[in-house]
Amino acid sequence: MNRQIRTEIFERFRAANPHPTTELEYENTFQLLIAVILSAQATDVSVNIATRRFFPTHGSPEGIIALGLEGLTECIKSIGLYKTKAKNVMRTCEILLEEYQGVVPNTRAALEALPGVGRKTANVVLNTAFGLPAMAVDTHIFRVSNRTGIAKGKNVREVEDRLMRLVPREFLLDAHHWLILHGRYVCVARKPKCPECGIADLCEFKEKTTLQQTK
Repeated sequence: MNRQIRTEIFERFRAANPHPTTELEYENTFQLLIAVILSAQATDVSVNIATRRFFPTHGSPEGIIALGLEGLTECIKSIGLYKTKAKNVMRTCEILLEEYQGVVPNTRAALEALPGVGRKTANVVLNTAFGLPAMAVDTHIFRVSNRTGIAKGKNVREVEDRLMRLVPREFLLDAHHWLILHGRYVCVARKPKCPECGIADLCEFKEKTTLQQTK
């Protein structure tokens, strides 16, 4: 896939959704960080249901510490790996208060040093909260990037590095959101909705025509 086609793809994404953002619900950078930590191996919908139980009354580092481990665990027990996530969130809150006066740091190194925060989580926060070009490659972005030919790679880091290099700069800030939403609702895993796809004529997915004929 050449630069001209990639540019056209992202121009179409932008035309269809000029201001994409995460589907996680949050009111500030701290709440975004906690929501992303909780979203590992869980859907945004399930995380939103859980955070609605405590964000309104305990949506700060001090608030979550006051809620306590038991209280937080009870609030998030409906999502996967909730016990480990509760411990990570509690410790993250403690570190934010001890080292950063309760403010979420804006560097990758500092973010990744927080419990429960890996490269993908750090990328989401850097991109969504701080407006930095970063690519949080999840299963949706990995699938879409490889299937369409936008940026092929054998692992998530390879795809991330290629997206950062190949996506035209003017689209780099929002590309992460466009690709996730496209993978979540159109270029789905089992049976992509090629007839409904706005970039179907630009995509390199070889089984596209067959899928359209059998839909």
